Amino acid sequence: MTKNRKQIRHYHEPGDCHELTFSCYQNKTLLNNVDWNLMLCQSIDRALVRYDLGLIAFVIMPNHVHLLVYPKQQECQIDRFLSAAKRPFSYRIKQLLAQAEDPLLDELMIRDRPGNTTFRFWQEGAGYDRNLSSRKVVEASISYIHLNPVRKGLVDQARDWKWSSARWYESEGQIVDSDLPVISGLSWDFFEAS
Repeated sequence: MTKNRKQIRHYHEPGDCHELTFSCYQNKTLLNNVDWNLMLCQSIDRALVRYDLGLIAFVIMPNHVHLLVYPKQQECQIDRFLSAAKRPFSYRIKQLLAQAEDPLLDELMIRDRPGNTTFRFWQEGAGYDRNLSSRKVVEASISYIHLNPVRKGLVDQARDWKWSSARWYESEGQIVDSDLPVISGLSWDFFEAS
């Protein structure tokens, strides 16, 4: 019996930005560890460079991640970018949990078919990918991303959440936190060039 899974087709048209969301396995609160969040930020940075994407905005929540990215070239491989950001990170977490003999490892090991188990840090599937093609929609997405921790009651103001690009925006790019992925922002002529 084949289990039907939701499939997301990533597509790209010149001039599109991508709002990406991916969640922790079973919506578990796994991203509340400072060291893990630092590792995730490094993994995101490496994937951005590898796939030549700019980071417009982001937030790392305790159970999910939002990224708003744009391609710096015509070709855009969102599926490969997501894999490059998520897989090395989850592999490293699995190693750390095994070394520490942490019971969380057993919680995150799932039987994916008879006789086979696999580690699952991220919810299976591609997550959410929305293409954005106008300045107005990108601005709304940035606001939505930054307000996530406020809506969840984690902070009173978006700038107070460490794992976000909100402070960078509020300071007009003057506050750069070296712990976080490199934020490129987006030149508004991006939409005029496409």
